[in-house]
Amino acid sequence: MQNWPDRRILDLFDIQLPIIQAPMAGSSTPELAMAVSDAGGLGSLPCALLSLEQMRAALELIGPGAARRLNLNFFSHAPPATDSLRSVNWRAQLSPYYLELGLDPEAVPAAVGRQPFDDAYCRMVEEYRPAVVSFHFGLPSRDLMERVKAAGPKVISSATTVAEARWLEDRGCDAVIAMGFEAGGHRGSFLAADMSRQVGTFALVPQVADAVQVPVIAAGGIADARGIVAAFALGAAAVQIGTAYLFCPEVNLPAVYREALHGAGDEDTMITNVFTGRPARGIANRLMREQGPLSLLAPAFPSAAAAVTPLKAAAEALGRDDFSNLWSGQAARLARRSMPAGQLTRLLAQQSLNKLGSV
Repeated sequence: MQNWPDRRILDLFDIQLPIIQAPMAGSSTPELAMAVSDAGGLGSLPCALLSLEQMRAALELIGPGAARRLNLNFFSHAPPATDSLRSVNWRAQLSPYYLELGLDPEAVPAAVGRQPFDDAYCRMVEEYRPAVVSFHFGLPSRDLMERVKAAGPKVISSATTVAEARWLEDRGCDAVIAMGFEAGGHRGSFLAADMSRQVGTFALVPQVADAVQVPVIAAGGIADARGIVAAFALGAAAVQIGTAYLFCPEVNLPAVYREALHGAGDEDTMITNVFTGRPARGIANRLMREQGPLSLLAPAFPSAAAAVTPLKAAAEALGRDDFSNLWSGQAARLARRSMPAGQLTRLLAQQSLNKLGSV
Protein backbone atom coordinates (compact mmCIF):
# COMPACT_ATOMS: atom_id res chain seq x y z
CA MET A 1 0.00 0.00 0.00
CA GLN A 2 2.19 2.77 -1.32
CA ASN A 3 -0.32 5.21 -2.85
CA TRP A 4 -1.06 7.47 0.08
CA PRO A 5 -1.18 11.14 -1.00
CA ASP A 6 1.02 12.22 1.93
CA ARG A 7 3.73 9.91 3.22
CA ARG A 8 5.30 12.19 5.83
CA ILE A 9 3.95 10.31 8.86
CA LEU A 10 4.70 6.93 7.25
CA ASP A 11 8.31 7.95 6.78
CA LEU A 12 8.59 9.76 10.12
CA PHE A 13 7.35 6.80 12.18
CA ASP A 14 8.53 4.06 9.80
CA ILE A 15 5.06 2.50 9.52
CA GLN A 16 3.13 1.16 6.54
CA LEU A 17 -0.35 2.58 7.21
CA PRO A 18 -1.17 6.14 8.33
CA ILE A 19 -3.49 4.93 11.09
CA ILE A 20 -2.66 5.54 14.74
CA GLN A 21 -4.62 3.80 17.47
CA ALA A 22 -5.63 6.39 20.06
CA PRO A 23 -4.17 5.54 23.50
CA MET A 24 -7.49 5.46 25.44
CA ALA A 25 -6.21 5.01 29.00
CA GLY A 26 -8.23 2.47 30.93
CA SER A 27 -9.55 0.68 27.82
CA SER A 28 -6.49 -0.03 25.68
CA THR A 29 -4.45 -3.18 26.19
CA PRO A 30 -1.02 -4.35 25.03
CA GLU A 31 -2.86 -6.81 22.78
CA LEU A 32 -4.66 -3.94 21.04
CA ALA A 33 -1.40 -2.05 20.44
CA MET A 34 0.27 -5.21 19.15
CA ALA A 35 -2.55 -5.95 16.73
CA VAL A 36 -2.57 -2.45 15.22
CA SER A 37 1.22 -2.31 14.89
CA ASP A 38 1.40 -5.79 13.38
CA ALA A 39 -1.17 -4.69 10.78
CA GLY A 40 1.11 -1.82 9.75
CA GLY A 41 -0.33 1.06 11.76
CA LEU A 42 0.95 2.57 15.00
CA GLY A 43 -0.25 0.90 18.18
CA SER A 44 -0.38 2.98 21.36
CA LEU A 45 0.08 2.05 25.01
CA PRO A 46 -1.42 4.54 27.48
CA CYS A 47 0.83 4.75 30.53
CA ALA A 48 -0.72 7.39 32.80
CA LEU A 49 -2.84 4.80 34.66
CA LEU A 50 -0.03 2.25 34.87
CA SER A 51 2.45 1.79 37.66
CA LEU A 52 6.05 1.39 36.58
CA GLU A 53 5.76 -2.34 37.19
CA GLN A 54 2.62 -2.59 35.07
CA MET A 55 4.22 -0.52 32.32
CA ARG A 56 7.29 -2.74 32.27
CA ALA A 57 5.14 -5.88 32.11
CA ALA A 58 3.16 -4.47 29.18
CA LEU A 59 6.32 -3.49 27.32
CA GLU A 60 7.85 -6.91 27.86
CA LEU A 61 4.67 -8.50 26.47
CA ILE A 62 4.66 -6.25 23.41
CA GLY A 63 8.30 -7.03 22.71
CA PRO A 64 11.34 -5.21 21.31
CA GLY A 65 10.90 -1.99 19.40
CA ALA A 66 12.69 -3.47 16.43
CA ALA A 67 9.81 -5.89 15.96
CA ARG A 68 6.90 -3.52 16.51
CA ARG A 69 6.46 0.22 16.14
CA LEU A 70 4.96 1.54 19.37
CA ASN A 71 3.66 4.82 20.76
CA LEU A 72 3.92 5.34 24.52
CA ASN A 73 1.41 7.90 25.71
CA PHE A 74 1.63 10.03 28.87
CA PHE A 75 -0.28 12.84 30.54
CA SER A 76 1.64 16.07 31.10
CA HIS A 77 -0.71 17.93 33.44
CA ALA A 78 0.51 19.80 36.50
CA PRO A 79 -0.52 18.03 39.73
CA PRO A 80 -3.27 20.09 41.36
CA ALA A 81 -2.73 22.01 44.55
CA THR A 82 -4.43 20.47 47.57
CA ASP A 83 -7.95 21.88 47.95
CA SER A 84 -9.47 20.14 50.93
CA LEU A 85 -12.59 22.31 51.03
CA ARG A 86 -13.42 21.64 47.40
CA SER A 87 -12.90 17.91 47.85
CA VAL A 88 -15.14 17.89 50.93
CA ASN A 89 -17.85 19.80 49.06
CA TRP A 90 -17.62 17.38 46.13
CA ARG A 91 -17.99 14.38 48.42
CA ALA A 92 -20.99 16.05 50.03
CA GLN A 93 -22.52 16.63 46.60
CA LEU A 94 -22.15 12.94 45.79
CA SER A 95 -23.11 11.58 49.22
CA PRO A 96 -26.77 10.85 48.29
CA TYR A 97 -25.51 8.42 45.66
CA TYR A 98 -23.32 6.71 48.26
CA LEU A 99 -26.29 6.26 50.56
CA GLU A 100 -28.44 4.98 47.71
CA LEU A 101 -25.85 2.29 46.94
CA GLY A 102 -25.25 1.41 50.59
CA LEU A 103 -21.77 2.95 50.69
CA ASP A 104 -20.14 5.07 53.39
CA PRO A 105 -19.79 8.68 52.11
CA GLU A 106 -16.74 9.13 54.37
CA ALA A 107 -14.90 6.14 52.88
CA VAL A 108 -13.53 7.94 49.83
CA PRO A 109 -10.06 7.06 48.48
CA ALA A 110 -7.50 9.76 49.13
CA ALA A 111 -6.10 9.84 45.60
CA VAL A 112 -6.39 8.33 42.13
CA GLY A 113 -3.67 7.10 39.82
CA ARG A 114 -3.40 9.47 36.91
CA GLN A 115 0.24 10.45 37.02
CA PRO A 116 1.95 13.13 34.92
CA PHE A 117 5.13 12.35 33.02
CA ASP A 118 8.10 12.49 35.41
CA ASP A 119 11.67 11.30 35.86
CA ALA A 120 10.64 7.69 36.52
CA TYR A 121 8.52 7.50 33.36
CA CYS A 122 11.32 9.19 31.43
CA ARG A 123 13.80 6.56 32.54
CA MET A 124 11.46 3.89 31.17
CA VAL A 125 11.38 5.72 27.83
CA GLU A 126 15.16 5.91 27.83
CA GLU A 127 15.37 2.19 28.55
CA TYR A 128 12.82 0.93 26.02
CA ARG A 129 13.24 3.60 23.30
CA PRO A 130 9.82 3.35 21.60
CA ALA A 131 9.32 4.69 18.08
CA VAL A 132 6.97 7.44 19.30
CA VAL A 133 6.16 9.16 22.58
CA SER A 134 2.92 11.13 22.74
CA PHE A 135 1.63 13.54 25.34
CA HIS A 136 -1.79 14.80 26.34
CA PHE A 137 -2.42 18.21 27.96
CA GLY A 138 0.62 19.89 26.43
CA LEU A 139 4.20 18.80 27.03
CA PRO A 140 6.39 18.02 30.05
CA SER A 141 9.18 20.31 31.26
CA ARG A 142 11.98 21.29 28.90
CA ASP A 143 14.56 19.03 30.57
CA LEU A 144 12.28 15.98 30.31
CA MET A 145 11.52 16.81 26.67
CA GLU A 146 15.24 17.00 25.92
CA ARG A 147 15.80 13.60 27.50
CA VAL A 148 12.95 12.02 25.52
CA LYS A 149 14.24 13.47 22.25
CA ALA A 150 17.78 12.34 23.04
CA ALA A 151 16.52 8.77 23.53
CA GLY A 152 15.39 8.70 19.91
CA PRO A 153 11.54 8.61 19.82
CA LYS A 154 9.55 11.01 17.70
CA VAL A 155 7.40 13.26 19.91
CA ILE A 156 3.77 14.21 19.25
CA SER A 157 1.01 15.84 21.28
CA SER A 158 -2.62 16.89 20.92
CA ALA A 159 -3.77 20.38 19.96
CA THR A 160 -7.37 21.54 20.06
CA THR A 161 -6.67 24.99 18.58
CA VAL A 162 -4.24 26.53 16.12
CA ALA A 163 -2.51 28.34 18.98
CA GLU A 164 -1.87 25.04 20.75
CA ALA A 165 -0.53 23.49 17.54
CA ARG A 166 1.95 26.33 17.07
CA TRP A 167 2.98 26.07 20.73
CA LEU A 168 3.70 22.36 20.31
CA GLU A 169 5.69 22.87 17.12
CA ASP A 170 7.75 25.65 18.72
CA ARG A 171 8.68 23.29 21.56
CA GLY A 172 9.96 20.48 19.41
CA CYS A 173 7.04 18.22 18.46
CA ASP A 174 7.74 16.19 15.32
CA ALA A 175 4.03 16.08 14.43
CA VAL A 176 0.83 17.52 15.86
CA ILE A 177 -2.47 15.75 16.53
CA ALA A 178 -5.30 18.10 15.54
CA MET A 179 -8.00 16.95 17.96
CA GLY A 180 -11.47 18.04 16.86
CA PHE A 181 -14.37 18.60 19.22
CA GLU A 182 -15.93 15.33 18.04
CA ALA A 183 -13.22 13.19 19.67
CA GLY A 184 -13.99 10.95 22.61
CA GLY A 185 -12.17 10.98 25.93
CA HIS A 186 -10.29 13.83 27.55
CA ARG A 187 -9.88 17.00 25.56
CA GLY A 188 -6.20 17.64 24.90
CA SER A 189 -6.60 21.38 25.49
CA PHE A 190 -3.98 23.11 27.61
CA LEU A 191 -3.92 26.80 26.60
CA ALA A 192 -7.69 27.36 26.69
CA ALA A 193 -10.33 25.96 29.00
CA ASP A 194 -13.51 27.36 27.40
CA MET A 195 -15.24 24.33 25.90
CA SER A 196 -17.78 26.52 24.11
CA ARG A 197 -15.00 27.69 21.77
CA GLN A 198 -13.48 24.32 20.88
CA VAL A 199 -13.22 23.60 17.15
CA GLY A 200 -14.57 20.69 15.13
CA THR A 201 -12.27 18.40 13.14
CA PHE A 202 -13.42 19.62 9.72
CA ALA A 203 -12.51 23.21 10.58
CA LEU A 204 -9.48 22.52 12.78
CA VAL A 205 -7.38 20.20 10.60
CA PRO A 206 -6.89 22.49 7.56
CA GLN A 207 -6.19 25.52 9.76
CA VAL A 208 -3.56 23.61 11.73
CA ALA A 209 -2.07 22.23 8.50
CA ASP A 210 -1.73 25.80 7.23
CA ALA A 211 -0.23 27.05 10.49
CA VAL A 212 2.56 24.52 11.15
CA GLN A 213 5.35 22.94 9.12
CA VAL A 214 5.28 19.55 10.84
CA PRO A 215 2.86 16.81 9.69
CA VAL A 216 -0.67 16.88 11.09
CA ILE A 217 -2.58 13.88 12.43
CA ALA A 218 -6.36 14.28 12.32
CA ALA A 219 -8.41 13.04 15.27
CA GLY A 220 -12.08 13.27 16.16
CA GLY A 221 -15.12 11.73 14.48
CA ILE A 222 -13.07 9.43 12.23
CA ALA A 223 -14.38 5.86 12.30
CA ASP A 224 -14.47 4.71 8.67
CA ALA A 225 -12.75 5.15 5.31
CA ARG A 226 -14.79 8.24 4.46
CA GLY A 227 -13.37 10.03 7.49
CA ILE A 228 -9.82 8.98 6.61
CA VAL A 229 -10.13 10.23 3.03
CA ALA A 230 -11.64 13.49 4.28
CA ALA A 231 -8.74 13.96 6.71
CA PHE A 232 -6.22 13.66 3.88
CA ALA A 233 -8.24 16.09 1.78
CA LEU A 234 -8.07 18.58 4.66
CA GLY A 235 -4.27 18.40 4.85
CA ALA A 236 -3.62 15.60 7.36
CA ALA A 237 -0.84 13.08 6.83
CA ALA A 238 -2.41 10.44 9.10
CA VAL A 239 -5.40 9.84 11.33
CA GLN A 240 -5.76 8.86 14.97
CA ILE A 241 -8.73 6.59 15.63
CA GLY A 242 -10.11 5.80 19.07
CA THR A 243 -13.81 4.97 19.36
CA ALA A 244 -13.83 2.56 16.40
CA TYR A 245 -11.22 0.42 18.17
CA LEU A 246 -13.36 0.21 21.31
CA PHE A 247 -15.55 -2.32 19.51
CA CYS A 248 -12.59 -4.67 18.97
CA PRO A 249 -12.23 -7.80 21.11
CA GLU A 250 -8.73 -6.75 22.26
CA VAL A 251 -9.98 -3.85 24.42
CA ASN A 252 -10.77 -4.04 28.12
CA LEU A 253 -14.28 -2.72 28.76
CA PRO A 254 -16.90 -3.44 31.43
CA ALA A 255 -20.09 -4.98 30.09
CA VAL A 256 -22.08 -1.81 30.76
CA TYR A 257 -19.59 0.20 28.70
CA ARG A 258 -19.86 -2.19 25.74
CA GLU A 259 -23.63 -2.07 25.89
CA ALA A 260 -23.67 1.74 25.93
CA LEU A 261 -21.28 1.91 22.97
CA HIS A 262 -23.39 -0.42 20.87
CA GLY A 263 -26.42 1.79 21.41
CA ALA A 264 -24.71 5.16 21.02
CA GLY A 265 -25.81 7.55 18.29
CA ASP A 266 -24.68 10.96 17.10
CA GLU A 267 -26.53 12.87 19.84
CA ASP A 268 -25.69 10.61 22.77
CA THR A 269 -22.37 12.08 23.94
CA MET A 270 -21.53 15.12 26.04
CA ILE A 271 -18.45 17.00 27.17
CA THR A 272 -18.23 16.59 30.94
CA ASN A 273 -15.80 17.12 33.82
CA VAL A 274 -17.69 15.26 36.55
CA PHE A 275 -15.60 12.08 36.34
CA THR A 276 -12.07 13.47 36.59
CA GLY A 277 -12.20 17.26 36.79
CA ARG A 278 -11.16 17.82 33.16
CA PRO A 279 -13.50 18.07 30.16
CA ALA A 280 -13.90 14.79 28.31
CA ARG A 281 -16.45 13.44 25.82
CA GLY A 282 -18.46 10.41 26.83
CA ILE A 283 -21.86 8.79 26.45
CA ALA A 284 -24.38 10.66 28.57
CA ASN A 285 -25.47 8.93 31.77
CA ARG A 286 -27.03 9.71 35.11
CA LEU A 287 -24.07 11.41 36.79
CA MET A 288 -23.46 13.66 33.79
CA ARG A 289 -27.10 14.70 33.57
CA GLU A 290 -27.63 15.27 37.28
CA GLN A 291 -24.29 16.87 38.23
CA GLY A 292 -23.11 18.41 34.98
CA PRO A 293 -22.31 17.91 32.30
CA LEU A 294 -19.81 20.61 33.37
CA SER A 295 -19.75 21.24 37.11
CA LEU A 296 -18.09 24.11 38.95
CA LEU A 297 -17.97 21.89 42.04
CA ALA A 298 -15.74 19.18 40.58
CA PRO A 299 -12.18 19.33 41.98
CA ALA A 300 -9.25 19.87 39.63
CA PHE A 301 -8.02 16.97 37.49
CA PRO A 302 -7.57 14.23 38.45
CA SER A 303 -8.88 14.72 41.99
CA ALA A 304 -12.58 14.54 41.12
CA ALA A 305 -12.24 10.87 40.23
CA ALA A 306 -11.54 9.74 43.78
CA ALA A 307 -15.09 10.28 44.98
CA VAL A 308 -16.66 8.84 41.81
CA THR A 309 -14.64 5.61 41.71
CA PRO A 310 -16.53 3.75 44.50
CA LEU A 311 -19.85 4.73 42.91
CA LYS A 312 -18.72 3.41 39.55
CA ALA A 313 -17.62 0.07 40.99
CA ALA A 314 -20.80 -0.43 43.00
CA ALA A 315 -23.13 0.48 40.14
CA GLU A 316 -21.29 -1.64 37.58
CA ALA A 317 -21.58 -4.62 39.93
CA LEU A 318 -25.34 -4.12 39.65
CA GLY A 319 -25.18 -3.89 35.86
CA ARG A 320 -25.66 -0.10 35.78
CA ASP A 321 -23.59 2.57 34.04
CA ASP A 322 -24.88 5.50 36.14
CA PHE A 323 -21.41 6.53 37.34
CA SER A 324 -19.15 5.08 34.63
CA ASN A 325 -16.99 7.23 32.39
CA LEU A 326 -18.17 5.91 29.03
CA TRP A 327 -15.67 7.75 26.84
CA SER A 328 -16.78 7.86 23.20
CA GLY A 329 -16.56 10.14 20.20
CA GLN A 330 -19.51 11.30 18.15
CA ALA A 331 -19.04 8.72 15.38
CA ALA A 332 -19.60 5.51 17.36
CA ARG A 333 -22.46 4.51 15.10
CA LEU A 334 -20.05 4.36 12.13
CA ALA A 335 -17.74 1.82 13.77
CA ARG A 336 -17.69 -1.84 12.75
CA ARG A 337 -18.76 -4.28 15.43
CA SER A 338 -16.52 -6.96 16.96
CA MET A 339 -13.82 -6.98 14.27
CA PRO A 340 -10.28 -7.81 15.46
CA ALA A 341 -8.10 -4.72 15.57
CA GLY A 342 -5.56 -5.92 13.02
CA GLN A 343 -8.27 -6.80 10.52
CA LEU A 344 -10.00 -3.47 11.14
CA THR A 345 -6.78 -1.53 10.56
CA ARG A 346 -6.08 -3.26 7.26
CA LEU A 347 -9.70 -2.93 6.12
CA LEU A 348 -9.84 0.80 6.87
CA ALA A 349 -6.58 1.33 5.00
CA GLN A 350 -7.65 -0.65 1.92
CA GLN A 351 -11.08 0.99 1.75
CA SER A 352 -9.46 4.42 2.08
CA LEU A 353 -7.00 3.69 -0.74
CA ASN A 354 -9.86 2.47 -2.90
CA LYS A 355 -11.72 5.73 -2.33
CA LEU A 356 -8.61 7.82 -2.88
CA GLY A 357 -8.02 6.03 -6.18
CA SER A 358 -11.53 6.84 -7.38
CA VAL A 359 -11.37 10.60 -6.78
